[in-house]
Amino acid sequence: MNRPSWWSSGDWNAFFALLLDNVVNLVLLGGLLSGAYGMPLDFVMGRMIPGTALGVLLGDLAYSWLAIRKGAGSTAMPLGLDTPSTIGVAMAVIGPVFLETRDAQTAWQVGMATLFCMGVVKTLLSFVGDRIARVVPTAGLLGPLAGVGLALLGLFPMVRIFSEPVAGLAALGLVLFALVAGFRLPGRFPGALAAVIVGTLIHLGFVAFGLRPSGEGPALSLGLHWPLPRLGDLWEGLPRALDFLPVSIPFGLLTIVGGIDVTASAREAGDSYRTRDILLVEALATLVAAVFGGVAQSTPYIGHPAYKAMGARSGYTLATGLVVGVGACVGLLGAVVGVLPEVAVAPILLFVGLEVTGQAFRQSPRSHWPAVGVSILPSLAYLVMVHAGQLLAAGVQAPPSLADSLRVMELLGRGFILTAMLWGSAVVFLVERRPGALVLTFLVLSAFSLFGVIHSTDPAGGLTVPWGPGSGVSRELAVAYLLAGGMLAGLLAREKRAVPPRTAD
Repeated sequence: MNRPSWWSSGDWNAFFALLLDNVVNLVLLGGLLSGAYGMPLDFVMGRMIPGTALGVLLGDLAYSWLAIRKGAGSTAMPLGLDTPSTIGVAMAVIGPVFLETRDAQTAWQVGMATLFCMGVVKTLLSFVGDRIARVVPTAGLLGPLAGVGLALLGLFPMVRIFSEPVAGLAALGLVLFALVAGFRLPGRFPGALAAVIVGTLIHLGFVAFGLRPSGEGPALSLGLHWPLPRLGDLWEGLPRALDFLPVSIPFGLLTIVGGIDVTASAREAGDSYRTRDILLVEALATLVAAVFGGVAQSTPYIGHPAYKAMGARSGYTLATGLVVGVGACVGLLGAVVGVLPEVAVAPILLFVGLEVTGQAFRQSPRSHWPAVGVSILPSLAYLVMVHAGQLLAAGVQAPPSLADSLRVMELLGRGFILTAMLWGSAVVFLVERRPGALVLTFLVLSAFSLFGVIHSTDPAGGLTVPWGPGSGVSRELAVAYLLAGGMLAGLLAREKRAVPPRTAD
């Protein structure tokens, strides 16, 4: 029998990898709001999660259709919940509103209205995605993904792996064998699933013998929670959500930039999707999720080359969307993730991080490799910022010199994806001796710094104004970018044409 063109054996590996990413984000959202802020878990799972999962369902179905329309052999773009904004909206919007009002209904209304604002921003920006992709060089597009791959999808999972080295290294070994090296397991068993099963069994064995604490996940109960339109609740929460525009606009902007990046990544891997189509799907999926009570935005995931390397086509996104959508409606997702230890899932995230990092260097000309390296640095600053923030929140007092360094790290880490894209592009324009493009890039860096789009001085990382608190730092950064850009552009303009520019090699 002929296998359908939209499904291959590689879809199994990709399905389990993408499903785990989405499920963990959904349960993380529920656990954070219930555990850290004390919101009723049944309310979170019954009101917030179904609409959020509906956005994932519709987005993955749309991406599956785009891949099927392209023809046999095409790999669909992966879509799921955006982890930074899922956590960010929970901690900067929903949680604080609940602590202030002690009303879960109000906190939910503000959260879904904030998500709606993010969807509007993304929809408007999606129509200029193709133009941005043509202007920004490959190193500027893929370099930020390399930083995310190393700092977030590389180091974070590695910490989880070595927190339980027996289970972690066993699972990692299977991932390296089946997914990185490309060998087949006996019986063609999916490598991603094998890694999760082996890691989970070893973890449970250690728990059974008292060598590891058991750890308890959120107690979730099964039950039907159909997503329904919530226009009245959306309207109730909209006035308060406007106060959180400094949070929602940057989050929406970052997923658009990320969408441009991953579309370029897919193009280099052999699947040329129109940037506007990819961005518009994620924007509309976010809007629909908000209307149906969702509080977390969807975004195309980095790692398309990794899924393509697995041999996936479009069946994995179709299956992921259906399982996430149905599982959220019946309360099954939390029950499944409750038995999955982080150490069993971490190696799959690490594989995705390795793949996108390698692609950034493979697809960029050798003369542009310094630009890729520069693009990685903001992600490293963000990594330090996250860990430092956790220590400071726990009451750890840093010495004055270290505190000053951490404040600088915060400036570098806020808006890190956009910063990385602009820094990488600037280095490419410098190498290629393009003074006009170089000075324009530094003008954008200056303007974005002035208003907190990058290097925000706001404690929550939101947008700022040049005359607000902390504006002196913003103005100083804006002037610094202007002077540096003008100096470099002037030096390039004086270069004699007798010395040929460095070209891609």
